[in-house]
Amino acid sequence: MISAYIPYSNIQFFSTLITDYVDGQEKLRPFYNHFPSITEFEKQITEKEADFSQEKRNVLVSSLKAQYAELKTTPKVLKNIELLAQSNTFTVTTGHQLSLFTGHLYFIFKIVSVINTVRQLTEKYPDKHFVPVYWMATEDHDFEEINHFHLSNRTICWNSDQTGATGNFSTNTLEAVFQTFDRAIGLGKNADELRALFRDSYLKNNNLAEATRYLVNALFEDYGVVVIDGNDKALKKEFIPYISNDLLNNIAHYEVSKSIEALQKVNSSYPIQVNPRVINIFYLTSNNRQRIVHTDRGFEVNNTEIKFSKEEILKELYTYPERFSPNVILRPLYQEVILPNLAYIGGGGEIAYWLELKNFFDNEKVPFPILMLRNSAMLISQRQTEKMQKLQLSVNDLFLKTEELKNKKVRQLSEFPIDFTPEKELLQKQFTHLYQLAEYTDITFKNAVKAEEVRQLKSLDKLEKRLLKAQKRKFSEELERTTILQSELFPNGILQERFANFTDFYLQKGKELIPELVKNFNPFDFRFVAIQY
Repeated sequence: MISAYIPYSNIQFFSTLITDYVDGQEKLRPFYNHFPSITEFEKQITEKEADFSQEKRNVLVSSLKAQYAELKTTPKVLKNIELLAQSNTFTVTTGHQLSLFTGHLYFIFKIVSVINTVRQLTEKYPDKHFVPVYWMATEDHDFEEINHFHLSNRTICWNSDQTGATGNFSTNTLEAVFQTFDRAIGLGKNADELRALFRDSYLKNNNLAEATRYLVNALFEDYGVVVIDGNDKALKKEFIPYISNDLLNNIAHYEVSKSIEALQKVNSSYPIQVNPRVINIFYLTSNNRQRIVHTDRGFEVNNTEIKFSKEEILKELYTYPERFSPNVILRPLYQEVILPNLAYIGGGGEIAYWLELKNFFDNEKVPFPILMLRNSAMLISQRQTEKMQKLQLSVNDLFLKTEELKNKKVRQLSEFPIDFTPEKELLQKQFTHLYQLAEYTDITFKNAVKAEEVRQLKSLDKLEKRLLKAQKRKFSEELERTTILQSELFPNGILQERFANFTDFYLQKGKELIPELVKNFNPFDFRFVAIQY
């Protein structure tokens, strides 16, 4: 059940760049292709249809079948893979790192947003097919970002000294993590389902890529979500010309740098999300992923003894394309080259760096996808809803900074107004007469009047603050309950979706959780959603 819709501009956790983008402000128009409205998809379909060849479709389907060879899934997923061979089939994609047991809650929100986008597109364009895709960031090497998740107030963490692309990490050390998780979730049917899901995902698969594919498939196979691993030789072979262009001509560095400069001219407060490197390619080995850099003699792999001349690195690229790994700047281009993709759905940070890439895509003659901000939400339990009602708080109130919330609550509880605005206005009216008198005297008298006005207004401010402080002591119990509720919904002072894991909510809702999110999310409604579960 929807409790509230809140504009992103009213929430302190979203940048001005993102609120300007979803508001459709004209000043950002040069930085994207089509605005994320459902009618604009018609143009996007036309552009992608003309660009994406049957040969690319055949390679994609072949690779996906190989990736799914050992995974039992639903006929709906298998049908979607087959549909990708047809010229009237397109994808809507989100991507994420291989976060342990999905990591933060927004991992789930991203995929639900993709599912609902595909549903609405299917209704709007019945002569086309649309496939929801989750792109696994198997080549990412930031293990510290993905090796933990939060369960209530404790952190479940996987410690490992493995290095390189995380998708290759062996899962054979996760038994201890499972034992910790097993003890933490308690008893009951929903807990048993979570145990089985963790065990089957991580203890019955050999590496993190296989485990994550299994996990996402188990959660979303009924919706036909296709999981793709870009760390695939056949798919990377399709990307060879673009890797070569980056190595030899540094197009991304030049074009993205220009876009960043242009964005800063539009608004200097816009965040620079990512900066391009001269070369935006890593070199992959079995247990390492290091940047390729220019040298006087050609190229070398950072922090290794591996060196190439220009001729040698091109030979290596054409022979072993799987050893070349795009960074955050080139990965979006790779995705759009190998998928018949119409839209990318991501969080605010992702949309911010995609907005740096439009000119780069144009230069490479690859259609730029529609950028859609994923649904963002807060899940509020029945118990928390009852607390809000007893405390006479709205969802909007809870988005205030803690001190602002406490001040508002005290003013609400106080039997008399804690607001000296009328007194300040009366004081200023009285000083108006003195200023009129000062016009007939010298400047020193006028300055004295001004100083006295400032002094008396400051005195009223101090009295107001003392009164507020006294009332806070009087209503300390109510304020404590208020701040406890706020901290439950904003753990560590951040959005719930950026801290909590889906397990806390699955323990309450079980298999109804994801269908409930699917029912309540609308990817074309760019507002924050509060949902009572």
